[in-house]
Amino acid sequence: MKILIVGGGNMGRTYAESFIANHTVVRSDLYILEKQQSKIPYFQGLGFESVFSEPGLFVEKMDLIILAVKPQDLPALFSSLPSFMKQDQLVLSIMAGVKIETLERKMPTTRIIRAMPNLPAQVGMGMTGFTANQAVSRTELFSVQNLLNTTGKSLYFDDESLLDGVTAISGTGPAYVYFFMKSMMDAAKTMGFSASEAETLVEQTFLGAIHLLNNNNFSCSEWIEKVASKGGTTEAALMSFMQSSLEVHIRTGLEAALKRSVELGS
Repeated sequence: MKILIVGGGNMGRTYAESFIANHTVVRSDLYILEKQQSKIPYFQGLGFESVFSEPGLFVEKMDLIILAVKPQDLPALFSSLPSFMKQDQLVLSIMAGVKIETLERKMPTTRIIRAMPNLPAQVGMGMTGFTANQAVSRTELFSVQNLLNTTGKSLYFDDESLLDGVTAISGTGPAYVYFFMKSMMDAAKTMGFSASEAETLVEQTFLGAIHLLNNNNFSCSEWIEKVASKGGTTEAALMSFMQSSLEVHIRTGLEAALKRSVELGS
């Protein structure tokens, strides 16, 4: 399979490196299209020979075209790339908020997959939600999912509107985790710990909790019960969280993210 990655930013680099590292694509079959000349040496340094700054006849040879550019670069993309494409090419778009319908109008192909990855994909721990239109076969979905899984895990959804929820939960979710971690670190420092001590305490606590959850069959609620002894310190903190309606505030924040994702959709 010949693959063209359009865009050499964070996700474009992540896919290029992950595909090669996981032996799903050989370097000679992976092409990069990046308009910024300053980014091209990076890919050449990784051993990629087919790196271009402008689209050309090579585009029509691609089996899969991955659109990894920012949504604001869409007008420039639509004005240059489609004229070199064929009608039977498969397109995978990771452009946030850009609907399949928009891509169908602007591009010659009707075989389109839309995905929403998140930042941890850069270290092989990403979460990607994806969907596709009816023109994409199950075999093609399976092939693309194998590619997406080189960066972590993925889930397919028949309903494209659920990608707004994916954006609200996992797309922007890492920031929520960092926000909670930072709050705990700040609290630790007020208790007398140094900055480095606070970071170690919080980071290892989060890491350990996730590994514990992943290596057992207990739910989050069951783990909470196991940690929270009657009348103990954990219960005191949880009671404070409930009294301040923390769970409601979290849900409200996620709903705000969902609403904004819908508003930004095109």
